[in-house]
Amino acid sequence: MYPFLRLAKVYWQARKQSSLKISDKTTTYFSCRPWDLDIFNELNNGRVLTLYDLGRTALGIRCGLMKVLANKRWALVVAGSSVRYRKRIHMFNKITMHTQCVGFDDKWLYVEQSMWVKGQPCSSVLIRAGVTSKQGIVSPSEVLEAMGESNLFGELPLWVNEWVDSEQHRPWPPLDGDIEVEPQAEKA
Repeated sequence: MYPFLRLAKVYWQARKQSSLKISDKTTTYFSCRPWDLDIFNELNNGRVLTLYDLGRTALGIRCGLMKVLANKRWALVVAGSSVRYRKRIHMFNKITMHTQCVGFDDKWLYVEQSMWVKGQPCSSVLIRAGVTSKQGIVSPSEVLEAMGESNLFGELPLWVNEWVDSEQHRPWPPLDGDIEVEPQAEKA
């Protein structure tokens, strides 16, 4: 089930905090609860992505993006992600999450997020996000203009560009399972 109480808490806390620019880093805090665990007694990978959603929500509120989305009747969409898991998060661990938009191209915003426990990095994600309207994708430059922000970003970091490039080589639509397999050599 979606963590609606956590979402309400994120909204409430973010609205009380000072405003920031979309390029600023925001920090959100969570605790790993029993209902967040998988069968191995650690934070479920699906819940990790849901908590990252909440971190982006906090950034969106604090930088004014959520207000613009509501006024323009736009929405956010995740169009891709690359997650790295490195340390397990266990029940009752206190999680510190950092969220920062690191740049954009002609179509997408790129958001980097990470989870930390006791000062140690546990996971990170790079999100390709878009703003949509009834007409389709809204360019990030139009979104920034609607927010009253100028382009606060330089070039995308090299590692982001390399990920974007690697995604261009991934087949779409995905293969449907009718993959031709080379015949096995007969055993002698």
